[in-house]
Amino acid sequence: MVYKNGIEKFIEIFKRSNLSISKFASLIQKDRRTVTSWIDNISDIEPNGDVKEKICNIFRYPDFIWDEGCSGDEFIKSITQIPQKEVRIIDEDYQGRLKYIMDLEQNRRFVIQAQFPGPMYRDTAVKRVYRTKTSTEIEELKQQRIEQMLRYDYDTTEWYSIKSVLTFCFAAIGNFYTKEEKVKILELIFELFNNNYNKKLFLFDSFSRKIYGMETTYISINVKQKILFFKSPIESVFIEIRNKNLVERMHKYYSSPIEAPSHVNFLESVKIIKILQDAVMYNNSILQAYETINRTTDYGELFYHNLSIDLQKQVSQPKPGQKRN
Repeated sequence: MVYKNGIEKFIEIFKRSNLSISKFASLIQKDRRTVTSWIDNISDIEPNGDVKEKICNIFRYPDFIWDEGCSGDEFIKSITQIPQKEVRIIDEDYQGRLKYIMDLEQNRRFVIQAQFPGPMYRDTAVKRVYRTKTSTEIEELKQQRIEQMLRYDYDTTEWYSIKSVLTFCFAAIGNFYTKEEKVKILELIFELFNNNYNKKLFLFDSFSRKIYGMETTYISINVKQKILFFKSPIESVFIEIRNKNLVERMHKYYSSPIEAPSHVNFLESVKIIKILQDAVMYNNSILQAYETINRTTDYGELFYHNLSIDLQKQVSQPKPGQKRN
């Protein structure tokens, strides 16, 4: 098919949607009879601009698909492939990637951290966790980033999974930190985020919904510039996305109290960081830390979910009236 007019394009989009006529009609806010007249080629009156705009917004198609010049294979490609201008591969060396992060997060940042602690906090206590090449230029950039993050007025919102925080504090394997380094990092985070409304720390339960794995990669969302990027499994590659709808949707997911995964609010998160710091300092176990969190906060249930079945049998049940946010 040539797909020269709007009706032919409408029919193809409908077929690829795999939706019923009623559902499709409700999405574009048209009555079923009108939609049927287009699908069955009864009407030769093309869908109006409002319908075309709704289709592009719902299915995230570029608006040029309705242009007369967008026909045939080009039309099919436009509705089946991601526009290249919306996705960019950042394949740079370590110094280039560091510059990219600093440029995008220059004034503020909204991030879902891959693990606890974030690299900046890690680098203040442990200089070389991974065997990476370094240089004077790289060390200067890292120091600039640390100084930026330590500024009281730097606006940062950070999400960490409860699982990654507990792993940092209590895991017996895969843990690069000494007791002293853990205490130092937890103390730094507490001092930075406590009573500072420029900085917000959220701890979320990655087992509360089908989002397990979301916390395994660094995701940075710049909703003002409509850009997000994430680190690919290949350490040297970033994936940049400039799809406005996707960026806003991701930001809303982590900024809306209703849509966000179950989490500890930023005021209580700081309190829990202090509890964990004391637990590490005084050699308390994860079970003792849980009991303190359950007794002194309203978020024991979220931490209970992150204990193994065997450990859950050894602790008290979450107290009534727990918050899940």
